[in-house]
Amino acid sequence: MPYRPAPRRPLPVQLSALQLTGSIALGLWLGFLAIALTWWLASRLFSHQLAPVTEAVQQIGRPPAVAQPQPQPEPQNRMFEQYEENLRKNEQQVRLDQARSSTRNLSNPKCQFWLQQDQTAPSEKSRANVLQFCD
Repeated sequence: MPYRPAPRRPLPVQLSALQLTGSIALGLWLGFLAIALTWWLASRLFSHQLAPVTEAVQQIGRPPAVAQPQPQPEPQNRMFEQYEENLRKNEQQVRLDQARSSTRNLSNPKCQFWLQQDQTAPSEKSRANVLQFCD
């Protein structure tokens, strides 16, 4: 036997404009209340968990306090000063070696004197004079 769908019966629904407007207004109002209630409950539940986050956000918003420059620890300063001193000594040694090996200084008697002094009795004075009188 073939299937025959039952004939459709129309539903007798009649809404007036006033009922339709009231239904929409009631739906909007209930939706607003549901959102507000959900927001309030969420803020109550998560306020304790979000307290550190809000505090961090507030600290980011504040301008930073003027930080005092921290003095470097003494060993690092001492090491840096030793490094600078070694650099100066190395530079001075290179310049002395250049003065000793330069052929132009052979004809300069003052340079020859101080080179000899620095070779026999090295001192700060002799090194300074070598650097002063030799090219």
